[in-house]
Amino acid sequence: MDAAIDPALLARFEADLRRIRPEGKLGLAVSGGPDSMALLALAHALLGGGVAVATVDHGLRPEAAAECALVAEVCEQRAIPCRILSVEVEKGNVLDRARTARYAALGAWAESQGLAAIATAHHADDQTETLIMRLNRGSGLAGLAGIRSSTMMEGCPVPIVRPLLGFRKSELRNLLERAGVPFAEDPSNRDASYERVRIRRHLERADWIDSLAVSRSAAHLEQAECALDAVTLELWESRASVGAARVAVPASDSPEITRRLLGMAVASLGGMATQGQIAAFLDSGDRRANVAGVLIERQAEGYVCTPEPPRRGEARQIR
Repeated sequence: MDAAIDPALLARFEADLRRIRPEGKLGLAVSGGPDSMALLALAHALLGGGVAVATVDHGLRPEAAAECALVAEVCEQRAIPCRILSVEVEKGNVLDRARTARYAALGAWAESQGLAAIATAHHADDQTETLIMRLNRGSGLAGLAGIRSSTMMEGCPVPIVRPLLGFRKSELRNLLERAGVPFAEDPSNRDASYERVRIRRHLERADWIDSLAVSRSAAHLEQAECALDAVTLELWESRASVGAARVAVPASDSPEITRRLLGMAVASLGGMATQGQIAAFLDSGDRRANVAGVLIERQAEGYVCTPEPPRRGEARQIR
């Protein structure tokens, strides 16, 4: 058994988990690193037999098999069911492909076990790094909402929840050291070829940044994002005209709402437009443009979207 976890930490974890967790057994995605092992320790202390663990071997690093074995050993000592999931990562952007493969495997595991959700160990320092990266890219509200406390991932049929966004990395590591829980170190977390690692190194020297305060700001932005989504959906359901080959949406007084409505319209016609593409069209003042394979035309009271015609004519291509 682990040494007793600080009751104050456990109470914080319980409050954050209760806010985002659906009813039912909780799956834990545990890599063997300090963050996810702290998640394992907290969830087991709080929920006991109400958790199950999966650890993913992407086959990308020789150390991965040993890390998965460590997770399995810790779970066995605590009578926690654990599954090692081996995945193949397709060629291309390694991080993106690995993430896709990981969540697909975790989703299939969760569905087979009848789990209500999967918890991951993203914490406040991760959130700060994410916001800095997205600010540096000029992201809109959706991007600045950062790592969501609860979300659906493509290819995963159950929600992904992040109950550690209110915890600092240092708190989680201290928890492990006091509880005597072993963990592994991923060498890729020190690889400066990754943007996140470079930002992390700078943030380590910026002791004036409060990661918990940044994480709270991201939570406020997430709430604003959800509110805008709700307003957009209400307008879509009440005023959009949706057909198989033609979608008309109203123009809102808010450019942000208009952009979201157009994004939904493009998606309903099979296009995959980025926020930047639609924003570029709205800012251009053009009467019409092809965006992600969909022709968008301005009209007196809104916009009409149709599949891109074989001949583009005068429509400008937004890329």
